[in-house]
Amino acid sequence: MRKLGLIAGNGKFPLLFAEQAAREGISLVTVAHRGETLPEIDALAGPVTWVYVGELGKIIRTFHEAGVTEAVMAGGIKKVKIFSNFRPDLRGAAFLARVRSRDDDRLLRGVADELEREGIHVVESTIFLSQIIAQEGALTLRSPSSEQWDDIRLGFQTAKEAGRLGIGQCVVVKNRVVLAVEAIEGTDATIRRGGELGKDGFVVVKVSKPRQDLRFDVPAVGVETIKLLRELKGSVLAVEAGKTILLEKEALLAEAESGGIAVVGVSEKVLEDRG
Repeated sequence: MRKLGLIAGNGKFPLLFAEQAAREGISLVTVAHRGETLPEIDALAGPVTWVYVGELGKIIRTFHEAGVTEAVMAGGIKKVKIFSNFRPDLRGAAFLARVRSRDDDRLLRGVADELEREGIHVVESTIFLSQIIAQEGALTLRSPSSEQWDDIRLGFQTAKEAGRLGIGQCVVVKNRVVLAVEAIEGTDATIRRGGELGKDGFVVVKVSKPRQDLRFDVPAVGVETIKLLRELKGSVLAVEAGKTILLEKEALLAEAESGGIAVVGVSEKVLEDRG
């Protein structure tokens, strides 16, 4: 039986990964983060070792003791944890002392490099989950209007530039005006801020960062994202095709259909084809 290490972050993605790994006959050795990972992980991905954010040495020891040579990072860690629930061990503190940037990608790539040096190969977190990655085109019966496609194009360009600068991956747009750009507060807070400014009919665009390493921090949206759009009377959710996970995909699309929200997978090619 193949053994795989799971470094679980926040959200439902680690739970979905654990469920699919079980179906694939994979034995998981899991490290979960206190204050981040959902407690349901204990029942899905045992044995589970709980760590504080920053305990890199403990993660490595856990995997070495279990004979793990491959690992997956599933789910993010809120950057604000660096300022609050953050307790690095000696290995974690030494790592941070060497890393000048606090950009998410560089931090995660640095952690992956540390694991690789210890003989633990980091593989893509979507390894078993291709069926929930957004495809190109409309994913709901409703498609965006021509005006909303203009907003999607602006949002896509803006989000890519924000991602290039390491700021965020989500943008809220209405009538070709950018209402909110994601920073440290996260996607849901960005949508709420933009939605409250736009009142109704706004468009949300979420993309991957340019040159994003899909071994970790893959963009993801879920049912709660759609519920938030419904609450604020948003009209469109556009995600980058081939690089965004749709958590609980069937329920997400059903919620969108019920709320009259268009969900669409976009790419540079799709936007070029639409002129």
